[in-house]
Amino acid sequence: MAKRLLDQKGAKYTELNVDETSGLREEMMAKTKRRTVPQIYIGDLHVGGFDELYALERGKKLDGLLSGTDIPL
Repeated sequence: MAKRLLDQKGAKYTELNVDETSGLREEMMAKTKRRTVPQIYIGDLHVGGFDELYALERGKKLDGLLSGTDIPL
C-alpha cells in the first residue's frame, strides 16, 4: 500500500527488501526500534510505517515532505 501511494504521488523511492540481504532486518530494527515493514524514510526523516505515511497524506503534509519544501519540526 505504501508503494501504491508513493507511485500515485509520482515519488521516486528505493526499496530495500530486508529478507533478501543478510543482516538488513537487524540493521533496520536497530535503526528504527521497530520490527515491522515497511519502514519509510523521506530523506533522513523516519516516517514510520504505512499508517504514519497515510496520516501525513490525510493531514495534507505528505506532498510538502516529498517535494522537500516542508521541514519537520
